[in-house]
Amino acid sequence: MDLRRVCGWSLLLGLTVFSTLSIAAGKCERLVVTGSPDAPPYLWQDPQNPKHLIGASADLLQQVAEQLGIKVEMLYAGKRAQALEEVRSGRMDMLADAPLTVSELETLDYIHPALLENDYLVWTRKDSSLVYNEAQDLHGHPGALSEKSRITPEFGKFAEQQLTLVRTPNLTQAFQKLLLGEVEFVLAGRYSGMAAAQALSMANDLVARPQPVDKPGLFLAVSHNSACNDPWLRGQLAKKMTELPASGLTEAVLLRNIERWKIQLSQKQQQQPASTPKQ
Repeated sequence: MDLRRVCGWSLLLGLTVFSTLSIAAGKCERLVVTGSPDAPPYLWQDPQNPKHLIGASADLLQQVAEQLGIKVEMLYAGKRAQALEEVRSGRMDMLADAPLTVSELETLDYIHPALLENDYLVWTRKDSSLVYNEAQDLHGHPGALSEKSRITPEFGKFAEQQLTLVRTPNLTQAFQKLLLGEVEFVLAGRYSGMAAAQALSMANDLVARPQPVDKPGLFLAVSHNSACNDPWLRGQLAKKMTELPASGLTEAVLLRNIERWKIQLSQKQQQQPASTPKQ
């Protein structure tokens, strides 16, 4: 047999194996990730280190990435729109809480299924006589929705045409309107509503109806311009997202972060009087 041919085949085989291993290893060992800085219990700025984001989305992604041998750095990149722009440009690799929108498919690869599903519930006062079984039942009743809410486009269109909703700057003000009787219901996420109600000492006055009115997903979304965006990474993340719901980890992480946020909020409130000058 021709020795040169043997050596040639050996070299070709070696290069093929090396190439396969390189692809399997992925293009990067570190992901720079960002997201909404004001969406507890999913994501918010770390009061101890404001350059970083913490929350349930961050914790879940960190655990998944650790299993894949990838380091994740969760960085604050400004408000939601600024964070999106950082990822679009490729200056950051990934959004940890991207809503699925058709327009962003030109710049982002969404990992399916979603990292988290954000069930939007109908919150009312405990003494409310509102009968609610489906979204249509809310027609003719005044309600409130935080401007920071991210409902699906389909439900948004329905709400615009069929519901009477006051937009408030945040969930706190929406719940306050509810307790004051200015509205009959508030649309809020299951866990964000729980976190806000507990933190505001409203948990005994409000009730969340069990039937979700909307179920937007919070997706991992990788920038088309990220050097980390390759088939191996997307495939491995998709596999982990598929396994996550059955693990039972998601709810535990969400509840833990509600408590974490409540403690931080309580500490902040205790510090405020000391730092406020006397008039």
